[in-house]
Amino acid sequence: MKAKLWFLSILFILVLALVGCSGGGDDSGSEDTGGEEGTSENSEGESSDEVVTLTWARGQDSTQASEKLIEEFNKMNPNIQVELREMPSDTGQQHDAYVTQLNAESSEIDVMDMDVIWPAEFAQAGYVLELDRFIQRDGIDMDKYNQGAVSAANFNGKQWAMPKFIDAGMLFYRTDIVGEDEVPQTWDELIESAQAKQGEEGTEFGYLMQAKQYEGLVTNVVEYIASYGGEILDDSGEVVVNSPEAIKGISKLVEIANSDFVPGNINTFTEVESHTAFIEGQSPYIRNWPYQWNLANDENESEIVGNVGVAPLPAGDEGSAAALGGWMAGINKYSEHKEEAWEFVKFMTGPEGQKISAIYGGLAPTLPELFEDEEILEANPFFKEEGFQKALEGAVSRPVAPNYPEVSEIIQINVSKAIAGELSPEEAAATMEEELNNVMQ
Repeated sequence: MKAKLWFLSILFILVLALVGCSGGGDDSGSEDTGGEEGTSENSEGESSDEVVTLTWARGQDSTQASEKLIEEFNKMNPNIQVELREMPSDTGQQHDAYVTQLNAESSEIDVMDMDVIWPAEFAQAGYVLELDRFIQRDGIDMDKYNQGAVSAANFNGKQWAMPKFIDAGMLFYRTDIVGEDEVPQTWDELIESAQAKQGEEGTEFGYLMQAKQYEGLVTNVVEYIASYGGEILDDSGEVVVNSPEAIKGISKLVEIANSDFVPGNINTFTEVESHTAFIEGQSPYIRNWPYQWNLANDENESEIVGNVGVAPLPAGDEGSAAALGGWMAGINKYSEHKEEAWEFVKFMTGPEGQKISAIYGGLAPTLPELFEDEEILEANPFFKEEGFQKALEGAVSRPVAPNYPEVSEIIQINVSKAIAGELSPEEAAATMEEELNNVMQ
């Protein structure tokens, strides 16, 4: 017992001695570099040397644009280095790959390229980061961007992605058949001209479009409806397709799709079938995307090289409208490097990044001012065409909805039935209204 008391006494004395040596008081933190506060200070001191690696996911890129974007950004930002993760080239497969990762709240991807029809869906699902605070903080003027492209990534009044490049539906025509003063300005003028020009210079048809039951049909009907002042969904997401304006647009599409100057099997035509027929010299007119220009002037592919013009799509009662295509750049909500990710998105979608994409990738900028840049125009003479630029100005987004695949399917089915004569345009609009209201609830 005495031994035990003696041992405890000695232990007590040693503890007192150690406490005394520590100095106590407020000075202990400043002298003890091994404490928590000291560790924090060291971390802050070393933060300027830390390199953050970002992963940017996008589809396959056969051009040099992605490589050049990364190279320039990494050179300008030594503390932020971007690495590319290549996703499937098929947009549907790419979409599904994103959804799989983001459903698992994966932080592997920091920045992602998105098709213009994805932002609302991804925002609703909580996959992407809302960007307004960054835009406001850094003074980004969204009015300088193509407004159709901006609206495609705006959902519930918030911006979820930045416009990267733009596509839009356009009217291409044979300059050896159609004079510059003969280019149709309205849908009715197109009908008249297509009928009159059919058969000239060996053409078999008067007009080509995409009328198969697939996403391309949605882009076509959006253009007709918008040109007559109608919408499918309004800005607040309300279903407004059963209106006189929308019905008039659907009626005009059905009229043209059933005319004798389009192929009899037009309901099987996608971009591939229509652009092939055009470059083979089978029609004086085609509705297609900007890539049609280069394809039609490819000496290895086309029989109409040097005889191609471009113009905005014909107008309805309210003017010309072009379905918006293109891609956006957004930030993974689960990224561990959100600030750094924004810096890359800001660069990629800003003037410098879009210039690189235009020169090395042939991508049309969403900043209209860049169409005056001499280096961009030298690399892309097509961008000088007045018809091309006016077509971009008329770009309108497809319905912005978080369940866009369902919305698209309803539009495809009912418009296809109208083309086939199974529904009148009025019945198609009424059915779409009912079915869209059911899935939008």
